[in-house]
Amino acid sequence: MQEKVLSKKYGMPVLIITALLYLASFIGVIFGGMMMESSENPNSTLFIVSIIWFCIGWLPFMGLKVLKPQEALVLTLFGKYYGTLKGDGFYFVNPFCVSVNPAAKTKLNQSGDVNGGTSAIKAPSANGVDKNASVNKISLKIMTLNNNRQKINDCLGNPIEIGIAVMWKVVDTAKAVFNVDNYKEYLSLQCDSALRNIVRIYPYDVAPNVDTTGDGLADEGSLRGSSEVVASRIRGEIQERVKEAGIEVLEARITYLAYAPEIAAVMLQRQQASAIIDARKMIVDGAVGMVEMALERLNESGMVQLDEERKAAMVSNLLVVLCGNHDAQPVVNSGSLY
Repeated sequence: MQEKVLSKKYGMPVLIITALLYLASFIGVIFGGMMMESSENPNSTLFIVSIIWFCIGWLPFMGLKVLKPQEALVLTLFGKYYGTLKGDGFYFVNPFCVSVNPAAKTKLNQSGDVNGGTSAIKAPSANGVDKNASVNKISLKIMTLNNNRQKINDCLGNPIEIGIAVMWKVVDTAKAVFNVDNYKEYLSLQCDSALRNIVRIYPYDVAPNVDTTGDGLADEGSLRGSSEVVASRIRGEIQERVKEAGIEVLEARITYLAYAPEIAAVMLQRQQASAIIDARKMIVDGAVGMVEMALERLNESGMVQLDEERKAAMVSNLLVVLCGNHDAQPVVNSGSLY
């Protein structure tokens, strides 16, 4: 389906001409009736023509369409695609054209829905003005879709909860209306599917022997540490799926990322244990360095001569003091060194 843009704007001239013809038909009915009553040979042509126009003159009003900036209207004529109105202006089209938008009443968790997705579609009124057009307008603005959080297993099988926000807009109204049943629901479903496919490739945190790029080599990719790369891959996956729906995906961002509640406590303990081990390792490395420095300083100064047994005792005492969780309690020895 190829989009056909209708760019001619004849709304105001048609409105003025139609209004003047309506006024002329009203005057023609009055004068035609007076001429028929007063004349001996009445001529009813003016009266009949005025009555006919007075009855069908409202039809041109059905072809008047008003669009605001960044709005579009897809029109069909007797079931066939007629064209698309794009851009702000006052348009006139075939009065029998009907506006189409299957997603007009669809309300997703997103911004930018025309009329908030809550307006009911009404039938054309008696005066011929198509009120469906105000509901069936397609927004061409950039909109943000924030789907519900999903529970997905990462590449290690750990269940996680993740949510994304997708910035998108309609670029081809004909494809959006005719190629898919409902382009908003279609986008939402494709976002969920693409998110699930990409998340299954990555671990939540950096893990050994995991290939996230597909080159056969282990790397340090993860959902938490490579959020920009993951978001870019999600955007590309979604764009590939919604291209035939006339939608352009501008950006995708991870808005929520956490372990699922059933394993969150265990993973928190694991992270705490890892942090404690790393901290202890740093403390021990520092303590060993300080003990080594103390022994070297004592040997260089010659202040105290210590045998191997006394050195071992000194190292033990210093490590206890430096690596302990609590402050050391000093003990004063007033006796002999030996």
